[in-house]
Amino acid sequence: MSHPRRFRFGVQTHTAGSGEEWAALARQAEDLGYATMFLPDHFGDQLAPIPALAAAAAATTALRVGALVFDNDYKHPVVLAKELASIDVLSNGRLEVGLGAGWMASDYEQSGIPYDKPSVRVDRFEEGLAIITGLFGAEPVTFEGEHYRVTGMNGLPKPVQSPRPPILVGGGLRRMLTLAGRHADIVGINPTIPNGAVDADAARSGTAAQTDQKLAWVREAAGERYADLEINLLNFACIVTDDRRKVAEEYSPLFGISAGDLLEFPHALVGTVDEICASIEERRERWDASYIVVQHDAMEAMAPVVARLTGT
Repeated sequence: MSHPRRFRFGVQTHTAGSGEEWAALARQAEDLGYATMFLPDHFGDQLAPIPALAAAAAATTALRVGALVFDNDYKHPVVLAKELASIDVLSNGRLEVGLGAGWMASDYEQSGIPYDKPSVRVDRFEEGLAIITGLFGAEPVTFEGEHYRVTGMNGLPKPVQSPRPPILVGGGLRRMLTLAGRHADIVGINPTIPNGAVDADAARSGTAAQTDQKLAWVREAAGERYADLEINLLNFACIVTDDRRKVAEEYSPLFGISAGDLLEFPHALVGTVDEICASIEERRERWDASYIVVQHDAMEAMAPVVARLTGT
């Protein structure tokens, strides 16, 4: 059965000053109609994803939780699989499993974790993905790769969701998007991060024309299963304004692209509520993107958009 491509929305946030504040934030996201609360997985000023996601799920009743995305290099996949399955059990099946190969250079430099070249990190990610999905399944896993060896391991506990929690894999280059198209349930179409940091070079790699190419790679890799995939777009900026052109002109230097390109940039939303709704609908028409994620600072401002489009 094909994915219906009805709109749903997520919010990415990262920290709070107390457990009570974090629980209130999760409940607010749920009350405003967001389907999912995401955290990044980095070593800076943010809560650790696993306990924070468990706490957010415990404070809510329907809100789904996940990371955008867990860095495969930070935990052995056997450890991460057990932690993720535990969250799925404790949340009664509200986990989404975002997985990636790692990109933030400062995390690696400060922690001393080796920052291998991209091809090695993606090789390791591909093995980790196979192990995690295998451990979610019914049978014991034996896996021997270049980076990991697992022998007769039965992943316990088993997730509540069947056949497994949805797997979200994002990427901006052909190999990661090919892996996503072949193995993920949700595919994030992202800019590339050529310098290991979110900067103007990253923004310039995420234009509308480049997103056309990226989606084509996903389609090619997915084949017949493409119809079942959910396409995800993460937004770095969402600005509700009555003068979208003026705002685009002010912000375009930060993105390293023209104001016109910023207005159709797949990872930013600018305009009135009506204009933003129209932009999101255009993105679904062009890229099949029905799963839209905004940043915490835009959560309240985007609530009218969420209310209008969710489920349509």
